[in-house]
This record gives sequence, C-alpha cells and structure tokens, in this order.
Amino acid sequence: MALGEAYRIETKSPYLRLNIYKGHFATSHAHMNYYIDIASNKARLKEARAIAEALGVHYRTSAVVDTILCLDNTEVIGACLAEILTAADAFSVNSGRDIYVLTPECVSGSQLFFRDNTAPMIRGKSVLILAASVVSGYTAESAAEAIRYYDGRTAGICSIFAKISECVGLPVHSVFNPDDLPDYRSGPAVTCPMCANGEKITALVNSFGISAI
Repeated sequence: MALGEAYRIETKSPYLRLNIYKGHFATSHAHMNYYIDIASNKARLKEARAIAEALGVHYRTSAVVDTILCLDNTEVIGACLAEILTAADAFSVNSGRDIYVLTPECVSGSQLFFRDNTAPMIRGKSVLILAASVVSGYTAESAAEAIRYYDGRTAGICSIFAKISECVGLPVHSVFNPDDLPDYRSGPAVTCPMCANGEKITALVNSFGISAI
C-alpha cells in the first residue's frame, strides 16, 4: 500500500530539506495527518551536517555542552553537532572542548536508562537533548527526567522538526516547525478526527521508520 501523498519542503540549502507524506498515521501514543520522513536527514552525512549546522547556531555562543543525548537514532547528527560546537572559534563557548555523543537505553515505554559505564557521561554534565522530532514533548520530557535522575543538567532541547516551542521550561530549537507545515495535526487516538470520519490508518510509525498497512 502507498504511504500517502508525498511532498518535500525545500530550503536554500540542497541538503536541508524535509520529505513528508500526507495520510493517517499512528504511533504508540498519537495519530497524525502527516508522516515526516527524516530517515535521510539522520543517515546521510551531508544532510546530517546541514541539520547540525542549523541547530548549532542556537548553542555555539551560549551553551556549555558536555554531552549530546541522541534520541530517535540521531547519532550521526549528534556527532556532526559535537564537531561544530567544539570547532576552533573565538566566539564558541565549547571551542577546543570534548563532547560525549550518547544514546540512551529504553527499559519500558519512554523510560530511559544508563548503565554503569555510561552514567558518568550524564552525571554532573551539561546535556543537550537532540531528537528527531518534538511534537507532544513526551519523549523530551522523559529524557530531561532521566538526565535529572542521573544528576545531570539539561542544557537545551533541539530537533529536526518541532510542533512545540517550549518543553520543561526550555526553548525547543528546530530546523522545521509548524510554519513549514501549517495544517499538521497530532493528538491522541481517542480524539483523532480522521478516526471519527472512518478513515483507515495509512501506516504505523515509530523512531525506526514507517510500515504501511
């Protein structure tokens, strides 16, 4: 089955773009009318670097970062972002420093866990949360809670796409936002207007990708 009607949001950079599908999509906790396909953004080096450059401007001169916590398989972007933040630059507060690029382990639902050899990369550290998308803020909140539990401090939250502009009292910086997709809708299945209209689900979605039904 087709994944839905395909679109692309372009920018001035040939590597800074967003592939999207319009349809009826379901995650474990929400339904939405667009699927934002960020597989290429996360896996292709030039696209990952373009995303990192766009996000890095928000932190380069203002936020000390010890660790980048990569959610939703964003490790390639995280590595590029660490390189950008630590590059030799008189205006960068992280110039010449070292940054951990870390992926959390999920134990149940969105609860995050760090083992004995990775917890020191969070404990006492200033941690930047990097997500593929921040829509409800649920996953970012779980990450911030885990950082606090392991005695770290959340330095910021950033993502490729974000529906909200603030989470856990911090601004959410993103490359793309609802201005790029003004009719984007996301919410619980029980209040989904597409379900109320009897529209079949196009595909199931999680952080690894999409599977048509």
